[in-house]
Amino acid sequence: MPVITLKCYATLAAYNPPKGEMTVPESTNLAGLVEMLGIPPGEVKLMFVNGRGARQDQVLSEGDRVGLFPPVGGG
Repeated sequence: MPVITLKCYATLAAYNPPKGEMTVPESTNLAGLVEMLGIPPGEVKLMFVNGRGARQDQVLSEGDRVGLFPPVGGG
């Protein structure tokens, strides 16, 4: 099972795993990761894997660095 590094930003910070690492089942994609973390649908706006924008269907691999960002408001 792959070990990934995960960083959830801003309002998603409460979902960060201990030590920033977690083990995921083989063939887990980003949508599955968000579901595993218990993040409500629509709370993740941007996803990055290894510093590049990623889609929900991207499958995670050993050593991937994942960043999850909520929608950002401003004015």
